[in-house]
Amino acid sequence: MKEIKEIASLIKTKFNTEKIILFGSYAYGEPTKDSDVDLLVVIKTDLKPVKQAVLIKKEINKNFGIKFPLDIIVRSPEFIEKRRNEDFFIKKILNNGIYL
Repeated sequence: MKEIKEIASLIKTKFNTEKIILFGSYAYGEPTKDSDVDLLVVIKTDLKPVKQAVLIKKEINKNFGIKFPLDIIVRSPEFIEKRRNEDFFIKKILNNGIYL
């Protein structure tokens, strides 16, 4: 968990995010050796979400090296607000995830 918090701190500093939320097995239960780390990054950006996620992963790899499977989902604050009550996936992350 310490490494995950360090990665979240780097993302916040470099990309001026609004929120970073850990979800999936690391947040909801017992991760296994095969579990990946799932992060929802809420950020204002002109880039497409996939391109922004690639930039974030490159920055993490440059600073830490990626030592475990990492899945980053990037969404805008507007997307989150619009979907927070109607999208089960987003709702679960917002209600049950760990805010970093």
